[in-house]
Amino acid sequence: MKTMIVGGAGFVGSHLSEALLAAGHDVTVVDNLLTGRESNIRQLLGDANFCFVRRDAITPITASEIAEWGEGIERIYYLASPASPDDYFAWPVETLLVNSAGVYNFLQLAERNHARFLLTSTSEAYGDPLVHPQPETYWGNVNPVGPRSCYDEGKRFAESMTMAFVRNRTVDGRIVRIFNTYARA
Repeated sequence: MKTMIVGGAGFVGSHLSEALLAAGHDVTVVDNLLTGRESNIRQLLGDANFCFVRRDAITPITASEIAEWGEGIERIYYLASPASPDDYFAWPVETLLVNSAGVYNFLQLAERNHARFLLTSTSEAYGDPLVHPQPETYWGNVNPVGPRSCYDEGKRFAESMTMAFVRNRTVDGRIVRIFNTYARA
């Protein structure tokens, strides 16, 4: 199976790449290395079934890129986004763009290839919750202009964009909210 992981040089993406390669997938990682690290995927670079594309997700995908690395993709895992407060406070505009324009670009690629799309979101979509733990029916307690809003609202927008493609276009999409995941540098 041809699988693409956008943001695949991060902690979760690099481990997902390893697992998918071990399961026999062809894996293409797309990452601009803003918060991901090439050292996370270095051991995969020699694998014939692994391809690393260093590029920004927010840049529209060209026809030549589709021909080079985007044709025939069957699964897209979208993990691209600064995820720690230090990172999204340092890059708030980039965080908003990767969760809007970036998601849009790769949803279009999923639609073109009839690929399944999985968006990784966050518990931050709930904002500062008044309910613990949060059931899926909880709508949240958000501050759309607060200091964390670039991440919270970016992820909420990404979820909304994904569901718009699921409901109104031909994308088979899913959303998973990852809670409390971290790694040591």
